[in-house]
Formats: sequence, structure tokens, C-alpha cells
Amino acid sequence: MNKGNVLPTQLFNQMAITFRSGTNQDKYKLQQLGLKSYGQFKTVLTEENWNKMHNFLIAEDSYTDLLERSKCFVCESGSDLIGMAYLVPNGNPTEIFRKEWSYIRMVGADPDFTGNGIGKKLVQLCINHAKETNEKIVALHTSEFMNSARYIYENLGFREEKELEEMFGKKYWLYLLAI
Repeated sequence: MNKGNVLPTQLFNQMAITFRSGTNQDKYKLQQLGLKSYGQFKTVLTEENWNKMHNFLIAEDSYTDLLERSKCFVCESGSDLIGMAYLVPNGNPTEIFRKEWSYIRMVGADPDFTGNGIGKKLVQLCINHAKETNEKIVALHTSEFMNSARYIYENLGFREEKELEEMFGKKYWLYLLAI
């Protein structure tokens, strides 16, 4: 099985992990990781808003679409995926992101591995790929209940551009990084 572009194994707190490109063969594991990593937010959302997020996370199309139009990076420990991030290239506008921007989606890490630098490394891989592919702007959005993610983004040079309309009943902000 082709594991995608495997990067050197690293030790994070004495744990051997590998960062590599995600593939279609990872789709089920990505879905499970999405549920686990974003599941930690169930307690900060209303039941209705959690159900909306949950429906997105369990939809196979969510991952199929992202894998088709983005560069996926994953982190694994043994055969388990413990982190993911997607860099969508420019030319894929949404209500939030302009067509000339690339943007990062669904940065997630298994909560059992929080504090190991996985999210930061995945975002850095997205930034590096954006530079390699001559992107000019990397955008992302994040929420008031994702404080650790906001800290990572700001420390990597992302700057808050504006507050967005509420999603899932919570505040969200648009962040940009000029490459």
C-alpha cells in the first residue's frame, strides 16, 4: 500500500509518529479521527448545533470532497491516524474563502495525543506545501471554542482578518497568512 509522501519518523514525548500525505485509503480512518478530534466540542455546543457538526463529520462525502480537492496531511502512530489537516489550493472559493486564496480545513488531533505538537506540525506542513505550490495567501477559520488552535495559528504568523457570522451558535474568525 502506498503511504503517500512519508516524512521522517519523529519522537514526540518518546512516542514515534510519522507525518505523511493522506490518501483515499485513509478515508475511513480520517472520518473516525474527525469524530474523535471534534467530538471533544460536543459539550460546548447546543444539541442542535452538535448534531449539525456531527452530521458533517460522519458524512463520507465530507472526506471524499476534501481528499479530491486538497492536499491532505496526516500524522500516524503505528497504524492509527492521530492527526489530520487539509490544504485546499486557490481556485476553490466558498462563502468564506476567496478564489485566489488557499485555505486550511479540518485540522484535528486525537485528544489522547494533545500537547505533542501534532496540530502545529500539520499546519506547518500545509504552509510549506502552500509555499512549494506558489500560493500567495493561506486562510483558515477558527472558533471561540478552539483556543489552542488559535494559539497555534497566531504563533505561526496567521493574523485575524475579521469576525465571521456565527457558525454552530459560536463566534468564528477568519485568519490569513501571506506567503
